[in-house]
Amino acid sequence: MEFVCKFLNKSTVIAVLILPIFLTHLRGIADGLISYIAICFVIYSLINKQWDWVKQNWVIIAFLWWGWILLCTIPFGLFQHNIMMIQAVVLIRFIFFVIALQVWVLRNEKYRQWLAYILMVCAAYIILNMLSQLIIGYNIVGASRYFDGTLTGPYHHPRAAGPLARLLLPITLSFSIYSIYYYQGWRGKLCSLFLIVFSTLMMAFAGQRMPFILFVFGIVVSLYWLRSLRLLVLSMLVFIPIIFGITSLLSPASYHHLVTLFLYQMSHFSSDNYGLIYTRAMVMGLSNPWTGLGYDAYRHFCANPIYFHGLSFWGITIGHGDGKGAEICLPHPHNHYIEMFVNAGIPGLILFVNMVFLWWKNLIQGLKSKISTLQEAVQNAWRVGLFSAVLIHEWPVSAGSSFGNLPLAGWFFLLLGFGLAYSWDYSKQIKR
Repeated sequence: MEFVCKFLNKSTVIAVLILPIFLTHLRGIADGLISYIAICFVIYSLINKQWDWVKQNWVIIAFLWWGWILLCTIPFGLFQHNIMMIQAVVLIRFIFFVIALQVWVLRNEKYRQWLAYILMVCAAYIILNMLSQLIIGYNIVGASRYFDGTLTGPYHHPRAAGPLARLLLPITLSFSIYSIYYYQGWRGKLCSLFLIVFSTLMMAFAGQRMPFILFVFGIVVSLYWLRSLRLLVLSMLVFIPIIFGITSLLSPASYHHLVTLFLYQMSHFSSDNYGLIYTRAMVMGLSNPWTGLGYDAYRHFCANPIYFHGLSFWGITIGHGDGKGAEICLPHPHNHYIEMFVNAGIPGLILFVNMVFLWWKNLIQGLKSKISTLQEAVQNAWRVGLFSAVLIHEWPVSAGSSFGNLPLAGWFFLLLGFGLAYSWDYSKQIKR
């Protein structure tokens, strides 16, 4: 048994450390690694009879949420779409993956530092590809900008902004705090301001509206704990119009997506595709408000003509006509809370909201606003960045990919487990 435990320990550490590489490319392998880590954790817990992690508040809610998802999926998954049932069952791998990072794989500070360095390399790789496209028109692997001119980083499609927004938060905040503490006086502040503005500029070049907004929001939220950055971030906010101006000159397509298209969509939201998707999803959810339509319901049932209508509340009509019919039937409704309502009804949504809230609550345990030493300040800033990354990913009014869809979900659960590992340490210290 000792040999088995050592093998499980070493192999899962390796799996976690190489996971960011495969989340960047080859997400199928990344999904396999996540499943492997989850399975190894269950085996390790069985061998060592270590079940104290089960008592955590968020774990209890997570299992209840997953169980409710299963129950809601059975009527549709067993008799109409078998794939729905399979997806609902294997959803548990993400929960075990996060717990494994929290209480097992990332308990050693050395492994946390290694993982942090690898995340930095991945972020730098994405940025270098974006800069390459900006300067010479092609990324490192030879792919040009997207057909509309936006920067795609190391990909052929514009999907670099989502991961980059999450990764840059802990990286930018920790390096900014390091600069202030290491370089005393105006040099440290100037260096820190440059890092924040540069990160914001790269998010603008990525040309994706929601990741840019969420990144700036995450930076602002972090100021509650990182007081030394408050004046610098406020200065950065003043630079945003200048950032937009630079973006319009160097990457007009990014500016079009970031500003022009955003303003148009907000002014025509009810008739825009996003508004129609949200309306369709709400129509689907309200058709079965207590149990929903099962996991991944929007993908499978959106094209049913019985949902081709708008909503009426107290004489106010939302949507019109058939809502563009099956034209807006994408794989997911682009909002996790609406997705949970469609999948599992009001009870599933309530459980999901509780789970997310408990994630946030656990992540902020032990965060400080006043620290004297450089090492503690940098680690605290990194933890604040991890919290901000989780916060923006599950912010209620944000738009994004499906909750369990890789690679973005993989980045999210990796950062969530990373942050909860620090919180687990703090909770253990309090108990002592």
